[in-house]
Amino acid sequence: MSKPTARKPTIMASGYETSIARCAVAVLLVVLGIVWIVVYIHFAKDAALYDPKLGGKKPDNPLPWMADLARWNYLIGFVLIFAGLTAAAHKKTPLGRGRGVVVGMLFCFLFGLLYILIYYFLGDNIAKIPVMKDLNQFNLLVGIGFMAVGFTYATRWE
Repeated sequence: MSKPTARKPTIMASGYETSIARCAVAVLLVVLGIVWIVVYIHFAKDAALYDPKLGGKKPDNPLPWMADLARWNYLIGFVLIFAGLTAAAHKKTPLGRGRGVVVGMLFCFLFGLLYILIYYFLGDNIAKIPVMKDLNQFNLLVGIGFMAVGFTYATRWE
């Protein structure tokens, strides 16, 4: 009777073991966070902001549970995005080793910095940017959140 062979790990040309499941979860979390925010903006935001005291026609509400969460939808979406980027920083994903760490780290640092700079430079003119106008001062937390995810990549840098 022969011994059962061990399952062989997926090894890329670079010689590193890659977890397809971890990569898929990371991508899925980022995409799910983006979709969550987009769905809220396009389908539930009007119902969430409707005030019967001001009068006017009540907007259609295809997602009443999402409208009830109001601005918490942004928190849920950004937490999903941050969780996906943090999951991608693991050494079994392409972004978690070698040059991928530098790419992920620089992207998160620069995107967070750019997000905060755009918020400050636009000042009162942020009414044209859908997410920024709703978050007001919480835009700083979003920018700092991206920078914090950049630090998770920085801890993997060799």
